[in-house]
Amino acid sequence: MQCALYDAGRCRSCQWIEQPVSSQLSAKMSDLQTLLSGLPVAEWCAPVGGPEQAFRNKAKMVVSGSVEKPLFGMLHRDGTPVDLTDCPLYPSSFAPVFAALKPFIARAGLTPYSVERKRGELKYLLLTESQQDGGMMLRFVLRSEAKLAQLRAALPWLQEQLPQLKVITANIQPVHMAIMEGEEEIFLTDAQALAERFNDVPLWIRPKSFFQTNPTVASQLYATARDWVRLLPVNHMWDLFCGVGGFGLHCATPQMRLTGIEISAEAIACATQSASELGLTNLHFQALDSTRFATAQQDVPDLVLVNPPRRGIGRALCDYLSQMAPPFIIYSSCNAQTMANDLRDLPGYRIARVQLFDMFPHTAHYEVLTLLVKS
Repeated sequence: MQCALYDAGRCRSCQWIEQPVSSQLSAKMSDLQTLLSGLPVAEWCAPVGGPEQAFRNKAKMVVSGSVEKPLFGMLHRDGTPVDLTDCPLYPSSFAPVFAALKPFIARAGLTPYSVERKRGELKYLLLTESQQDGGMMLRFVLRSEAKLAQLRAALPWLQEQLPQLKVITANIQPVHMAIMEGEEEIFLTDAQALAERFNDVPLWIRPKSFFQTNPTVASQLYATARDWVRLLPVNHMWDLFCGVGGFGLHCATPQMRLTGIEISAEAIACATQSASELGLTNLHFQALDSTRFATAQQDVPDLVLVNPPRRGIGRALCDYLSQMAPPFIIYSSCNAQTMANDLRDLPGYRIARVQLFDMFPHTAHYEVLTLLVKS
């Protein structure tokens, strides 16, 4: 992939961009095999890739510059701003949104926040696109509510320019730190969730619910988990760290009893809405800590699917799973290092199948799906 920003030395986020994608995949597979060395794997499935550019459904832009000439992108450590609106990872549909937002910021009087001066209001723009219909969610991250009335007043002009904006919010982040969002979310549209669809499964994206940034590869990840589960004798399943329910909703059948657990109430609201649309009545989603939920249970399911954050599932949950010994575990990981550590803390299981998903081309990161079977 060619990138003018990289060639000019302005952005180095895609550190592997000079390598062919095939070489990137080989290096990632080698890394995964090294991490799992000493843990016998019955089947290594072929890695799954996707587009090498225009694959992201989300942009997280630091806003800098002036109210008349804002810049959207990032700040180097020395405070130098870089405009990333031409990043080739973004689809072409993002360009007209960025173009309309620049004059809108002046219309609304949203002065970009200056880290050096600790002054200004607009900190970030967060844009998410649905693959289902091209609808978008736009979040303005503000330092305070001082300019909220002005933002509301100017909004009809922006909505006229960009009818694809289905959900618009203002997030209030008052802390002078590199924190992407604050606790308070103020909806500026009637719609509060963006409709998405993977593999004929309806999904919903709310402002604070995690959603994969590479929909092409994510849809293959969910479909693969579904296919693996359908080959197993599973009548009762837990989906821990379930997010908006992508895995559980793909794997569930009308006969299966499924419990999805996620700490984010926003994500659970999305998952519950999707289950209702699918007419699945044996699905139960709860906003709880996954480890605390699991370790308080006595009823052992046939399958536990875990999709933890980068820190992994941890010793406490590994010890519980080893003790309760469900017949099957599916582990989806965005950090193979912590997954490998967790697998070594599950000595009663053998690795039946491993598959790598290249969710993050041009970087060293990748996603892994692993099927564990009780020995």
